Formats: sequence, structure tokens, C-alpha cells
Amino acid sequence: MATVGNSYLSLADLRKQQNKNDEVADIIEIMAEQNDMIADAPTFECNEGNSHLTTIRAGLPAPTWRKLYEGVQPTKGTTTQVRDTTGFMEDWSEIDAKLVEKAKNPAKFRMNEAKAHIMGISQELGRTMIYGDTATDPEKFTGLAARFGDTTADNGNQIIDAGGTGSDNTSVWFVTWGEQTCHLLYPEGSQLGIRRKDLGVETKEKSDGSLYEVYREKFGMDVGLSVRDWRAIARVANIDVSDLTADAATGADLIDLMIDAYYQLDNPGMANGNTVIYTSRTIAKFLHKQAMNKTNVELTLEEFAGRKVPMFLGHPIRRMDSILETEAQVT
Repeated sequence: MATVGNSYLSLADLRKQQNKNDEVADIIEIMAEQNDMIADAPTFECNEGNSHLTTIRAGLPAPTWRKLYEGVQPTKGTTTQVRDTTGFMEDWSEIDAKLVEKAKNPAKFRMNEAKAHIMGISQELGRTMIYGDTATDPEKFTGLAARFGDTTADNGNQIIDAGGTGSDNTSVWFVTWGEQTCHLLYPEGSQLGIRRKDLGVETKEKSDGSLYEVYREKFGMDVGLSVRDWRAIARVANIDVSDLTADAATGADLIDLMIDAYYQLDNPGMANGNTVIYTSRTIAKFLHKQAMNKTNVELTLEEFAGRKVPMFLGHPIRRMDSILETEAQVT
């Protein structure tokens, strides 16, 4: 299987390109540690400012079987356009200047303090990549669940129903990353990835008029998600975690459902992109144990991105803590 990132620029690739700047390298490495999707997803610049316009082939022209001396009516294909937007996150940090000055290595101390802010942005990005919905939160971008949340929609065949009801469900996501399938976005002319701006020492005044100095930093990220081909994504939804058993005697037969989802993908892992599977912590643990069972030929344990991870039909299974185990039923 091709390694994710070989063909397209990801944030992890950016880290390698900017390794002369330890600060930028550290930031991206921290984000990738917290969110496997960041390491996997290629990232492209928007083609229309803060948004990305995609023209999707909706229908093909139909040829005609022609008889001799008879004509053929011209035909044409049909297309539809989808516009994906970006949003921007900001966060600020203030540390008492005296605390920084007391540190043996002030730069390292400030970086360690900045990690919490970077992790917070990373986790919020992970949640939005899955559950973002501009219909309810217009300042964000639309994630996967809002795009694959209706079994009666045009892309409803990409949703495999595991049968769970109530609000204690989770999902398994098959995502084929690529320029023509699914990728992250950043606004035209802006910076790829997270920004950390050091504003230096500033004087802060409290409400009582007293003053003290702080080291102030600003963090930000402009980002969006584009799904250019919904056939590149499949969702196993309504997995009732509480009913999940190793022998599938009760609850969902997870392996069988994942096979169904796999065959809804259009050429997974081929030249059009790299297919990666994302699950919650509980499902990842369940599948890891299943992969240790040598009779389970669909699952194996292999090396991926420097770690031993379970593989399903040759595609890595990555844990995403942003995937909830309290999802409502998808209908």
C-alpha cells in the first residue's frame, strides 16, 4: 500500500520542509500526535479566496447504437457545483514575565506552555473535521457527519447501518484522501497550518489599576474541508458500543459491516488517493484484539507511520478520539 503523503502535501510534510525552524516543526508534530487525520490529510489552497469551488460530474452522456444511414442526436453530460468554505480559529496565551525569566530555558518553557494551546486547536480541528456543521455553527466548516448523515440522500448508499438506536452509537469512517477525493483547505494567499505569533512582553493593567508584564502569544489557523467525490468516503453508522461483542453473537458484526462499507468506495487505495479508516478508541481496541486472532484474515497487524496498527484489507485503522461514542441514530 502507498504511504499517505507520498503524492500530496500534508501538514506532516510541511514539518519536514521547515525543519530548520524548530518552532514550526514542533507545532506540527504536536498537532499530528493529537489528531491522526492531520498527518494523513493532504492540504490544498482554496481556488476562490476563502472558499473552494468543485465541479462534480453528475451524469454521463449516453451513446446511441446507430444504424446505417440514420443520424444520432447530440448528448451531453451533466455537472453540479459544490462550494466548501473555510473557518478560522484563534487563541491567546499570557504568561507572567517573571515566571518566564525564572526559567532556565525561557524559549523551551514558553514552547511547553504553548503546547496546551496547540493541542486545544488540534482537538477542535479533529472534532470539526467529523462533526462541523455550518447550518448550526456558520463560523466553522462542514465536517463529514453533516455530509453523510442521511440515508435517503443522494450519497445515502455510502452509509452502512449497523442497527444501533438511541444515542450511544459510534461510527467507523473510510476516507480516501486525495486531490480529487477529499482534502483539507486553507484560504488563498494565507499560511498553511497553524500560526504562532510571538507578541513579546506587554504591560497588562488590572481592574484596580495595578500593572504587571506578560509574554503574550497569538495562535491561529485558517482551515476547511473539501469532499470532491462522495464515493471516496463510506460510513458505518449506528454501531451500538454497549452491544458490541467479540463473536458478534449480539450487536453489530463489525467486520461484515466494514466489508460492506469497503465495497461502497470507488477504487479504494488506487491512484485517486489513499484510503485510511478512522474509529473511536473503543472500536480501535476491539479491532486490534481481533487482528491478533490469526483466523481473522481481513485484519492484520502491520507497521504504519512508525507504529504497529491494525490493517483492514490492507488499509490502516487509525484511532480518532474526536469520534464520539454518544452519536444519535443516523436514519
